Amino acid sequence: MTTTNTEYDEVIKQCKDIFIKKTKDYGTAWRVLRMISVVDQIFIKAIRIRTIQEKKTQLVGDDISSEFKGIINYAIIGMIQLQIGDARVDELSVDEVNTWYDKYVAFAKETMENKNHDYGEAWRDMSQESFADLIIMKLQRIKQILANDGKTIMSEGIDANYVDILNYSVFALILM
Repeated sequence: MTTTNTEYDEVIKQCKDIFIKKTKDYGTAWRVLRMISVVDQIFIKAIRIRTIQEKKTQLVGDDISSEFKGIINYAIIGMIQLQIGDARVDELSVDEVNTWYDKYVAFAKETMENKNHDYGEAWRDMSQESFADLIIMKLQRIKQILANDGKTIMSEGIDANYVDILNYSVFALILM
């Protein structure tokens, strides 16, 4: 588990570095995104990964690892938007973004550690294709929950799906 924690932290460090630099460049323009728009941004990236996997070639410069990093960062955006609510034009400071980022990564990592305990790190034997498919499935679940006005009868909520999406992406990057 120590190896997994170290690998997890390294992936997150790379993603957070990108996130904070983009926050310094663009501010928090993503605050205008409604939940469905965040889902669609992740969906576009996941479908691109799947298409590249199937065609075994790509024409645009960003590689699959860049897309998984983007998915991690959009999952963080989704969790922040769920917490703050009211998508609108307002700016968060870099310090606030840093705090929110760390909060949701800590929660996702704790979830990963608990699941790894129970599942015995089964993800290490999974394919990159499975991670892309599972992410797309989780996005479909979020879309259905949104169509149900955010309510579920017995299923996990939107936040749990974002955590899984984030962790699947971290696993894919570790295995790459």
